[in-house]
Amino acid sequence: VQLQAYGGGLVQAGGSLRLSCAAAGTSWSVINFADWSRQSPGNPREAVATIGSGGATDVADAVAGRFAISRDGAKKTVYLEMNNLKPEDTGVYYCHGNVWTPSTGSVDMWGQGTLVTVSS
Repeated sequence: VQLQAYGGGLVQAGGSLRLSCAAAGTSWSVINFADWSRQSPGNPREAVATIGSGGATDVADAVAGRFAISRDGAKKTVYLEMNNLKPEDTGVYYCHGNVWTPSTGSVDMWGQGTLVTVSS
């Protein structure tokens, strides 16, 4: 069982993308809390957005007003909606979460990352 992040791609500045993160390898999972981070070449990984177990959300100042994190009602998938993308948003986006499955119980998991490239 692992988290899988997908939805990245190439987009022009000003465009939008929606990233998704869900547990693979299990038919039943609950994402308790999760976050998205990103890393661009030569830079440290930075936090982008978090969602708590109760649904409270927070986003980094650099993406406030443009990005939003959410979770579906079944708590199986976490999304990162990205609007008005800028070239500086380019990077590999990672999801991380505390995930419950019948086989693992509640464990922290990392996704493999999905590449977002924003052209100017």
